[in-house]
Parts: sequence; C-alpha cells; structure tokens
Amino acid sequence: METLGMIINFIAVLLLIRPPLPLGSKTQHFKWEVGYAFRSPDCVEGLVMGINGQFPGPTIRAEAGDTLHVELTNRLHTEGVVIHWHGIRQFGTPWADGTASVSQCAINPGETFVYRFKVDKAGTHFYHGHYGMQRSAGLYGSLIVDVAEGEKEPFDYDGEFSLLLSDWWHQSVHEQEVGLSSMPFRWIGEPQSLLINGRGQYTCSFASSFIVAGSNTTAGRGRQCQFLGHEECAPQILPVLPNRTYRLRLASATSLASLNFAVASHKLVVVEADGNYVQPFAVDDLDIYSGETYSVLLTTDQNPAANYFISAGVRGRQPNTTQALTILNYKPNPPFKPPPLPPPVTPRWDDFDRSKRFSLKIHALAGRSPKPPMKSNRQIVLLNTQNTVNGLLRWSINNISLALPATPYLGSIKFRLKHAFDGAPPPETFLANYDLMRPLANPNSTIGSRVYRLRLNSTVDVVLQNANAMKENVSEIHPWHLHGHDFWVLGYGEGRFVAAEAERHFNLEDPPLKNTAVVYPYGWTAIRFVADNPGAWAFHCHVEAHLHMGMGVVFAEGVDRVRGIPVEAIACGSTAKMRMASNDERGQELTRD
Repeated sequence: METLGMIINFIAVLLLIRPPLPLGSKTQHFKWEVGYAFRSPDCVEGLVMGINGQFPGPTIRAEAGDTLHVELTNRLHTEGVVIHWHGIRQFGTPWADGTASVSQCAINPGETFVYRFKVDKAGTHFYHGHYGMQRSAGLYGSLIVDVAEGEKEPFDYDGEFSLLLSDWWHQSVHEQEVGLSSMPFRWIGEPQSLLINGRGQYTCSFASSFIVAGSNTTAGRGRQCQFLGHEECAPQILPVLPNRTYRLRLASATSLASLNFAVASHKLVVVEADGNYVQPFAVDDLDIYSGETYSVLLTTDQNPAANYFISAGVRGRQPNTTQALTILNYKPNPPFKPPPLPPPVTPRWDDFDRSKRFSLKIHALAGRSPKPPMKSNRQIVLLNTQNTVNGLLRWSINNISLALPATPYLGSIKFRLKHAFDGAPPPETFLANYDLMRPLANPNSTIGSRVYRLRLNSTVDVVLQNANAMKENVSEIHPWHLHGHDFWVLGYGEGRFVAAEAERHFNLEDPPLKNTAVVYPYGWTAIRFVADNPGAWAFHCHVEAHLHMGMGVVFAEGVDRVRGIPVEAIACGSTAKMRMASNDERGQELTRD
C-alpha cells in the first residue's frame, strides 16, 4: 500500500508536467500505423512489418532543434510494438527512447502511444522496432536531421541520397525467435538476401555476366534479372550528373550481417559517422556494422557514357548471401543500362585486420566534436561469452544473460519499486584466470535483470572484451549500441584487456564520437562517455539474435530527476496500477472543476 500511495502521489506531476519546447523550433506531426502486409522485397513474396503500408517505413526529415510528434497506433493483431529512434539522445524525454521494458511498456494491439522528442543535432540516423526481433520483420526507416537554419555543414555537395541497408529472411521472425529459445537450439541461419532501401534480388541475377569464381562478388541466382522499374524488388537507381559531388547517407539496419559498401571505380570520402563529423578520409570501400551510420562524399568523375554498380556484401561471417546491388546511373544513360564493369569485389569475410585499419582511420573533426575527459571515474569491463543456461544456449555478459522484466526499468527505478528486477549489483569485471581462447560451459552463468547504477555526470569507461564462443576457434564480431548517449572510442586491442598497458595507448586527442562500436574477435574495444542524461538506457549487441539471447546490459543514471513521464509509458507490470490511478486522478480533477 505504501508503494501504491507513492505512485499515486506522483500521478499529478506525471499528468501535468511536460518538457518545454525549445525556443525557435518547429514541431512536425506524424500519424503512423504499424501493421503487416504482403510484399516482395527480394522478388519472393512474404510478410513484412511496415508503417502506413510502406516498407521501409516513411523517411523523416527534420532540422536540428525540431520537435517530432509521432502518434503511433499498433495495428498488429497479436503482438506489442515500440520504435527506437536510433542515434537520438532523448535529453529530457527518456521514455521516448522506444525500448520495450527499459524505457516504456510495449504498445498493445489497438493502442496508441505518442512519441514526442527533440532532435538536438544534425546527422544521419534511422528508427526501428525494439520489441522482440521486429527489426528482422522489416520495422525500420530513415531519420535525417539537417543542420539548423543559418548553419552550414563543414563540407559541400551538390545532391544527396539516403541508402538504408538491411538483411532479409524468408523464415518468419516468430519462427526465428522460437528456434533461438528451443532445445535443441535452432540458429536463424544466414539471410536469404541483402536489401538496399528495402529492395534486393533473390530469384535472379542483376549481374549474371560477372560471376567471379570463389567469391561473393555477384548477386548471381542463375537467370538475368529483367526490370522495368516498377517492380517491388527492382533496385532503386541513383541518378547523377557528371562532375558533381553527392552525399551518400548510409545506415545499417541489418539484423545480423556486417557489410562492406562500395561503388565501382569511385572513391568515397568519409565525413560523418553516427551523426558526428569526422576528419575526411578517402577509401575505396568501407565496412559498416549493424547500427552504424556514415556519410560519404562521391564525385562523379568517371566515364559519363557508363553506369556503375553499387554493392553491399557480407563481412565478418562466412557469407551464404550474395551481394545487394544497385546502379549509379550517369544521366542521360538509361537507368538499367548494364554497367561495363563488374561489381566491386567484397573483401574476404574474415580479413579482420583490414576492418581494423578502417576503424582506426576514423577521427573526430577538430572543432566540431568535444574532447573526452582525460580521466574516468569508473571502469566497467564487460566480457561477451556464449553459455548454456538451464539447457538453453545464451549469450552472457560477465556470466549474466539479460532477461528484460515485465516492468520498465524507468518506472520501477523512478518509484523505487521492490522486486521489479534483480536489485543486486552486476559484476564490474570477470575472473582474472578466465581463458579467452577456450570455450567453457560456465556453470555459474545465470539469467538476470540487474542494472548498472551510474552516478549522474560521472565519466564512465566501458571495455568490451571478446572471447571464444561455445565452439573452438570461433569468436564473432559484435557491434554494440548505447542508447541515450554518444561515446568516445578510445581504442582497440588484441587479446585480454590489461588496463596499465592499454590505457597508455588510448586516443584522448581526437577519438571519434559514436553511438555504436564494434568489438573484434578475441579483442577488446574501450569507450568513454559522460553519464549526463537522466534515465534508464540499454547498451547491447545490435545483432537481433544476440540481444534476443541475452547480450546486453542496462545503465541507469539520475532517474530520480526524470520529470513528466507519460503514464501510458510505464503502466504495465508492477506499475500497471498507475493507469487506474491516473484515471482516478483525472476523474477527481473533473469533479473538482
């Protein structure tokens, strides 16, 4: 009764307080419905999850400082839904982060939830489902934030294109989820197709005359594709004029695949990573991991009488999925005029040294990104391991496999609810004698819901430590995404992280500011961030299957300072009584009026 009374005492505040809109900003309103539809994204018909009948979902375009008001109605028949605004930090609106069981309750079938939040800085972002594995079902779209009126980018270009990269399975997402939680374990397998802006080709070859033996260079499936352009799986052609500079905004919404992106015969100049400017550098191709975004500049300085292939191929896993291809169409050439040159060759999948060299080229642009604090207040070392827990194959962090509770952390911590989640502090590191190269059964592994409590405004170092999976000589790439913050990538290393040695080589001068970072096989990645955003925030591997199997943690900071939480955001689980209490409060207010 004491807990319920405390909740009711807060209701008036929850109902009446809302964060003020920033001065000079405008508010954009969207009315969305999420539902399933039959589509043929890779020339094979199946169910996709879309928004207002669109797949991928509608592109949002805003200016820095704008407020987005998205009225989202769940038209799914049997499952909840939420949407995460990937790359948006949600200062002052942690309940709008769109993370089921962390920042909000799932939106039930037939219900409507309003996401209202500020896009505080320019950059290339995207949004996606964050309930179960709904990103695998197709729930994603682009979110582009332009510089505010009167401001200027630190580079010039004549036009731009947004390319949303994803992977696609013919098996339903529900079958995938059940297989991952079954005994015996059933892996989801490699995707059937790779998609660019929701379009790929599974049943035919877009470049069948360029099959290169022993490589995954072509999209070859046998017969030559014949497109008129109106087909659902017809590639979205990029029309360009000669001797111009174009900005390509790349975002990876893949559920599993790490990708390599290239444009035949053209250099790419990297200028933005995860919504932050970087020192420009030129490459022939770039690796992009799930959750990452980039902007690259492309100059159309090649033979204008030809078209050129754009490719995305699998990296980091032995590929069983052929490239996604589309065409850079030099006008006035016909859009589907066959390019005279083959698609770019995707680098060997396990050439991790090549991938690391690319990562090490990324540095913050001087004067456009803050420098990190020179020292941290706390260091947390997170060991990724694959474990068997109660007969189930799981991923664990420091021997705990994350299982999200019924009550969102934001509400349960705010109202100091007992028993809503495991209140014991999670481990800050792992055993010193753990052998990274030898897979262990780890009988001490558990499934849990613990939270790392961070002191507000403290500086935190997190070291992601990779190890062997359950099979010998298998260690996978894991892209980790932090909600609510950007972080500085201080460095990468091989083998076990040894603080005294590694910290001497941290980049504290111009480390890139990102929200997603990769940890390479048998290595470590060190990041630093300031816990300056009151709320509860997920930090997890962005591979859908790995998160579903427990590869994630939760950080909480300054939750007691959060104000204006909408009742419907946290009215489930142990806080379900809030909805009834809020109705009572509204009734009392009406009576008093």
